[in-house]
Amino acid sequence: MTTTDSESLRTAADERRGRNGGSRKDPGRRERIARAAISVVAERGIEKVTHRAVAAAAGVPLGSTTYHFATLDDLLAMALRQAAQDNVAELREWAEGMDSGVDLPALLTDLVLRYLGPERKRTVVEHELYVAALHRPALRSASTEWDAALRDLFTAYTDEVSGKMLAAVFCGLLWQGVVREPLPDRDEIEMIFRRAVDGNCSD
Repeated sequence: MTTTDSESLRTAADERRGRNGGSRKDPGRRERIARAAISVVAERGIEKVTHRAVAAAAGVPLGSTTYHFATLDDLLAMALRQAAQDNVAELREWAEGMDSGVDLPALLTDLVLRYLGPERKRTVVEHELYVAALHRPALRSASTEWDAALRDLFTAYTDEVSGKMLAAVFCGLLWQGVVREPLPDRDEIEMIFRRAVDGNCSD
């Protein structure tokens, strides 16, 4: 056993006893580790995520990551949930800032272009975590929770059917946008949203 491994075991034992930065003294550590996992996915890709890499990114001992997340799937599932929570919270804030009578298709178009432009890197990471659920069953509940949260958000500002449709269109446009070159133009995106919102297709 290496010195590093011995230290990791001691760290995990200390955290179980609530010492050395465990849950009592560092209640935000679990979330910080999850956010670090997101950053590692962004830098290396999901297949190169390890407990050691995440521990280094989070600035915590290796034993701390294995204490909070026994397996990589546990860690990635929490990272996916954290990414989903951040995304939905941001969308809720965006929606709450809308005035009544706004041009919803135009605003949704702006949002898609923002996620595919200035925030493209984050969008790619979120989708990489989401699609990992195809081969990692432990992540599937987190993915479906994200889908449900987006559907509920859009439904709150339209109706049940329109909300489901907008969530599907919104996610579909982002999926296409992260792999498509060149990006769809504004007119194309807005036309799709207008058809989804009011059934009219403007040329």
